[in-house]
Amino acid sequence: MDLGELHPPKGIFRCYLCELSVPYSYFGQKPPSSHSVILLEECYIMMDPFSPEKEKFLVLGSVCNLCKQVVCVGTECSLFYSKRFCLPCVTKNKSEFPPEIWQDLDKRKAQPK
Repeated sequence: MDLGELHPPKGIFRCYLCELSVPYSYFGQKPPSSHSVILLEECYIMMDPFSPEKEKFLVLGSVCNLCKQVVCVGTECSLFYSKRFCLPCVTKNKSEFPPEIWQDLDKRKAQPK
């Protein structure tokens, strides 16, 4: 039995910024088949297709806490600071975030792609 049979897709995850589009098998904080993991946010999850271990999973993304858009966990699309925020919302609300967040974002921008 393969992972697709154990955890069939529930829908398609799509990041509104980079348009990453991939089937997800779970949305929530407690991934299936993983009894010891509780995530800090509700996430879109797919089972890891590259791992033979059934409890391995990949976090695809979540919902921006401000605009409520679905966004991936990619560093060019979002960040997690107690909750998930898309980078456009972080930019619009710059004064609400500590200087360390901006230093981190500046470092990301300086890195070659």
